Amino acid sequence: MDYLWTPWRYQYITSAAAPGECVFCAAAQSRDDRARLVVHRAARNFVILNRFPYTSGHIMVVPYEHAATLEALPDETLVELIRLARASETHLRAIYRPEGLNLGMNIGRSAGAGIAGHVHLHVLPRWTGDTNFMTVTGETRVLPEDLEVTWEKVRAQFARHQ
Repeated sequence: MDYLWTPWRYQYITSAAAPGECVFCAAAQSRDDRARLVVHRAARNFVILNRFPYTSGHIMVVPYEHAATLEALPDETLVELIRLARASETHLRAIYRPEGLNLGMNIGRSAGAGIAGHVHLHVLPRWTGDTNFMTVTGETRVLPEDLEVTWEKVRAQFARHQ
C-alpha cells in the first residue's frame, strides 16, 4: 500500500498510546477527550473517532472494560453498545447524509482486528463511489475533512441529543 506524505498526522501516531498500552484503555482513562478523539461517554462504553479512518465520520463504539470478545462482556455493556451504535447511525446520517453505513467488528487478529485485545464496533458512513481509484488502484485513502473538524461535528451532535 502506498501512503501520501501527511506530516501533520505525526502527532496522532506518536500520541495514541505508550508502547504496550491499549489505545482504547488510554482513551477511556484520559481526561482530554479532544486529544484522544473521544466524542461521547456513556456509562459502560464510549464513542471515539478512528485515527486512521476509511471515510470522514468513521467512529467506533468501545467498552470501557478491556475485553477481547463479546462473550467476555456483561449484558448491560452489550445493550448499551448497540444503543450507542444506533445513536451513532442517527448522528452520522444527520451530519454527513451518507447513502449507507457499515457497522462491523473484527474479533481477533486473524479476523482483521487492528487492536485485537479490546473489542470495538466500527460505524462509518458510506457513499456510492467512495472507494475510487485511489483506494482500489493506489491503495491510498483521500479524506476531505481533518479529524479535528470531524471531532467537533460528531461531538456537538452527540451533545445536542443527550
